[in-house]
Amino acid sequence: MKKLSIKFKNIALVKEIESPENPAGLEKRVALTPKDVRELTAIGIKVFVEYGAGLGVGFEDAEYLDNGALMQNANEIYVNKDMIIKFKGPSLDSISQMRKGCTLFCMAHFHSFPDRAKMLEDSNINVIAMEEIVESPKVQTDEQILARAAMAEALKNFIEDKSISDLKIFVIGRNERLAGAVRRAGNRNPSSLNMLHTDVKFEELKDKGNNTLYFYDSESFDDKHNIIEKLNNAGSHIFDLHKFEMSNGKAAIANYRNTHKPFEFGLRRIQCLHETGQAGARYGIKLLKANKPDLDIREAKVVVLGYGNVARGAMHEIYNQGFKDINVLGRTQTTKEKIDFFLRGVDLVVNGAELPREMRGMTYLVSNDHLKRIIPKGSVVIDLVGGSETNRSAVESVLSCTFLTEPHFVQDEVTVSALWGWPMLGMMRESAIKYSSQIVDVLIRREKVIEGLDNLTPGVKRALVCGPFTH
Repeated sequence: MKKLSIKFKNIALVKEIESPENPAGLEKRVALTPKDVRELTAIGIKVFVEYGAGLGVGFEDAEYLDNGALMQNANEIYVNKDMIIKFKGPSLDSISQMRKGCTLFCMAHFHSFPDRAKMLEDSNINVIAMEEIVESPKVQTDEQILARAAMAEALKNFIEDKSISDLKIFVIGRNERLAGAVRRAGNRNPSSLNMLHTDVKFEELKDKGNNTLYFYDSESFDDKHNIIEKLNNAGSHIFDLHKFEMSNGKAAIANYRNTHKPFEFGLRRIQCLHETGQAGARYGIKLLKANKPDLDIREAKVVVLGYGNVARGAMHEIYNQGFKDINVLGRTQTTKEKIDFFLRGVDLVVNGAELPREMRGMTYLVSNDHLKRIIPKGSVVIDLVGGSETNRSAVESVLSCTFLTEPHFVQDEVTVSALWGWPMLGMMRESAIKYSSQIVDVLIRREKVIEGLDNLTPGVKRALVCGPFTH
C-alpha cells in the first residue's frame, strides 16, 4: 500500500453542542469512536479530542487517551488545527475560533443555513459537507444488479407492447434483493407499485388478472397460503426472482457489467440512510397508534413516496411491523392528477422523495390542501427529507425540520414530523459507530482526503461547499 502524504496533520474532534440544527444540544453523537481515532494516530496524525466528546454515546475520555488522542477543553480545541471534525454543523460562536484556511469536515447542510454559510465563507474556512460526498464511480454489487436485471426481465414484454402504464405491480415480501427490484419497477412508471406482506392471503388481494404482475423471491418466500398458484389461475403474471437467478443470474450480471459503464457518481459515502428511514417510520407508527388506538395496523393504508435508500429503510420498518400493503409512489403516481387518489383515506404517509433544489419551495407533493381536504384527521405524515425555509421539503407544511425538543406538530388535525437526524431516536450509538467507520474510510482509505484539498476525488470535490482557501 502506498504511503499517504498527510496534509492534515492536526485534527480536532469536537463535542456536539447547541447549534442552529441542534437546539438544546440534544445531538449527543460523536463523529469518531476511540477505535477509529487509533487508525488515524497510528499513521502519525495528531488527533485532539474535546473532553466529553463521546460521553453522550458511551465513549469515555480514557478510551480516547488509550487510543493515542490528546485531550483538550472547549477553549483550546479549535485553535491551530488543520481539520476540525464534528457531526452537525458548527455553532456560530465557534467559527471565530477557527483559523483561516482550516478545513471543517461535518454535516454542513450549507444551503439550509445561509447566514452561517456566509460567516464560514467570510472567515475563509474550507467546508467539506459530509452529506455531499458520494461514490466516484458508482459502486454496484452483484446482488443489486441481479435485482435490477430480474425486474427488467419481468417487465420486458409490458414495455415492448407499451402496456406498462396500465400495469399494477405487486412485490411479495421484503429482502434486499426485492428492495432493489422495487426501485427498478418504480423507475419504469407502472400504474401502481405495492409491497405486500408474505402473510397476505389470496382473498385479501383486490387486484388480479392480466393487468397485474406479482413478483416474489422463492428463496425467502414460504407460500403457506398457496397464493402463487391461485394468482396464476386467476390470470395474473408471475415472476420468481430466485428462478431467474438460477437460470440466468450469472449471465445477466456479466452482461450488465459489460454493457453499462459505471455512473460517475453514486451513493452517499457517509450515511445512515436506511436507518433514517427505519427510525422515521418507527416514530410515525408510534404516533399513528396513539392517534388511532382502534386501528388494526395490518389493515392500515400506508403510502411511501419514493423508493431510494431512505424510503426503502422506511418500507423495511413498516413491513416488519406487520402492515399488509404498502403503496410505493414514484413520479407517475405523485402527479397532481393522481396523488389525491393515493392520499385519500391514508393513515400513514412517509415521504422519502427529494425534490431538485430548483423546485424546492416551488412545488409540493404533499400540500397543505391535502392535509385540510384529503388526508383524514388523526393520520400521520412523516417527512424523511426535511429542510429549512430556504431549502424546503416536498411536504408543504414542513417549513423547517423538527427537533428532539419538539419532534412533531399538528396541522389541520394531521400529525406531521420532519426530525433533523432521525437515527437520534433510539439509534444514537449504533449510527455514531457506523458514521465513524465511514469517515475514517473517506479520510485515509478510499478517498484519501487526508492528502489535502489539492488531491480530492471527484466525489469529494463536489462536497467542498466552501473554499478552497489557503492559510
